[in-house]
Amino acid sequence: MKYKKISIMIAFALMIVSLVGCSSSKEGTSDNDKDEIVVGMELAYPPFETTDANGDPTGISVDLAKALGEYLDRPVKIENMSYTGLIPALTTNKIDMVLSSMTITEERGKVVNFSDPYAKSYLSLLINKDSSVKSADDLNDSNITIAVKKGTTGHVYASEHFKNAKINVYDSVSACVLDVSQGKADVFIYDQLTVYENWQKYIETTRVNLEPFQDDFEYWGIAMRKEDEDLQKNVNEFLKQYKENGEFDDLANSI
Repeated sequence: MKYKKISIMIAFALMIVSLVGCSSSKEGTSDNDKDEIVVGMELAYPPFETTDANGDPTGISVDLAKALGEYLDRPVKIENMSYTGLIPALTTNKIDMVLSSMTITEERGKVVNFSDPYAKSYLSLLINKDSSVKSADDLNDSNITIAVKKGTTGHVYASEHFKNAKINVYDSVSACVLDVSQGKADVFIYDQLTVYENWQKYIETTRVNLEPFQDDFEYWGIAMRKEDEDLQKNVNEFLKQYKENGEFDDLANSI
């Protein structure tokens, strides 16, 4: 079937990576560990971070955050904010961690600590059906307009690799997708699952190329403040245990 390969790729969009070994006990805890832990997310990225019909947080990352809270024996509060505001909110103590499908990068690692990676993905392309673009090889062209979401790895990648193209930067995925659908942009660069889902919504006006064009996977991690080393250690222990118990598989199968 024509899209069999696409289906297989989407099934592995949340492929859980191996985590480094560590103990299963929570060491380095303090009296403050009973306090509420505030987790920052941008609730605009289904099926990972979104809201339900009542406006309550829901999704894979929300479930993961709640499981982490149970492991740490701390109540969890989800704080919804713009993606670009997540790390500033973390470093100014407005939230305790970021769990929002955030890619581990060297630049981000200069200001925050990341957990061990818990998932991996590739960037891909949502393309207007009438565009001449067929692959990422066509994007570094002055006649091409690329839509990106501000602060994402798609934004960074486009800025570094497609300098000849016109790059339109938006605050939301929906704005990027709409511009591609309406032909105002040739292509939107984002992860495979989001691209696939939005292609399904705009199948009459868009097409996709889900073939990876990066040299490496994008690894997602949970961001924490540099000084919160005990918390980082406990989070890594939780991720290892969660994986060993097969609970990541349950999350992946829920997509």
